[in-house]
Amino acid sequence: MKSLAEKFKQTRRQTERLCEPLETEDYIPQPVDFASPPKWHLSHSTWFFEEMILKKFYKDYQIFHPDFSFLFNSYYQTVGERALRTERGVMTRPTVSEVYEYRKYVDEHIEKLLAGEMSQELQDLLTLGINHEQQHQELLITDLKHTLSYNPIHPVYSEGFNLTAQTNGKTGWLKIPEGIYEIGFEREGFHFDNEEGRHKVFLHSFEISEALVTNAEFLEFIEAGGYENFKFWLDEGWSWVNENHISAPLYWQKKDGEWFTFTLEGLQPLKGDHILTHISFYEAQAFAAWKGLRLPTEFEWEAAADQLDWGKRWEWTYSAYLPYPNFKIAEGAVGEYNGKFMISQMVLRGASTATPKGHERKTYRNFFHPKYRWQITGLRLVK
Repeated sequence: MKSLAEKFKQTRRQTERLCEPLETEDYIPQPVDFASPPKWHLSHSTWFFEEMILKKFYKDYQIFHPDFSFLFNSYYQTVGERALRTERGVMTRPTVSEVYEYRKYVDEHIEKLLAGEMSQELQDLLTLGINHEQQHQELLITDLKHTLSYNPIHPVYSEGFNLTAQTNGKTGWLKIPEGIYEIGFEREGFHFDNEEGRHKVFLHSFEISEALVTNAEFLEFIEAGGYENFKFWLDEGWSWVNENHISAPLYWQKKDGEWFTFTLEGLQPLKGDHILTHISFYEAQAFAAWKGLRLPTEFEWEAAADQLDWGKRWEWTYSAYLPYPNFKIAEGAVGEYNGKFMISQMVLRGASTATPKGHERKTYRNFFHPKYRWQITGLRLVK
């Protein structure tokens, strides 16, 4: 079993490894407000260790730069003022090289801290910091893909690094009997606070697809006029489709009668047997309605998870992101991590091909607004 020091070093190296194919120009752009540049991810994940740990536990710690707390704070009101999220891509300074110096400086101090005796509070915060950085590794690569997709020459991030070229390993339907099921985290080990409050739920019997929906299946929806027929869409989703002129999943484009999709290997022909990805909740729900089926609730998904093949896509559920029974928001900045976002979000379960190995678990509750689709999202159906 890896020590905390080994996990820290491995996680920090992996973030920088993801940036190895980048040129300096790739670190900075931010074409949309919801996706951050690689330089910001490198900095913010470092800021977390400096702000939450070194300032508190490292005696006489000298911060690396007086402006960095302001520049690289994301949404932590407790910590203080922060730069506008929409303007992360206009910060050409500090430079990329300065950001790497910042990472090295913080890493050296964390490693010195890890060499001494550690309280349980320190160990818990370090573990949270590691998992926080793993979340940002996934965001870094999906944000980068979104930025590269704006380039009309379809640049390649790295040959052989596609992330969306998977197929299903199972078919058919899994029957789950009616009964009372326990939901939420119960084992030892790391978990986020939104997984706490293990509780019982009653579920009616249902069948859940053992396969995720494929590109070919979704193409049938498109060709049947699914994006033009309001009866399959929630009202908010129908407004989203029309206001944004949506007619296919994100990154799909039709050229000379053939469908292509943008990947981290550049523009590739769309493969029908590949698992569908980069769809919003609105699209997932509309497809399910078109099929005369539905999405699973997050409770149904968790009850079935041990028997499912998952981890290839974040799977949309028909559950709003709400607190479990007895959920409490922690004191201080750590309390801002999950609880304050429990409104206007839908839960996704599983993991994706961009999720760092070991970061996934069946109780993990990911969440996004229903319009977002730049993450590696997909769906499975329930009847």
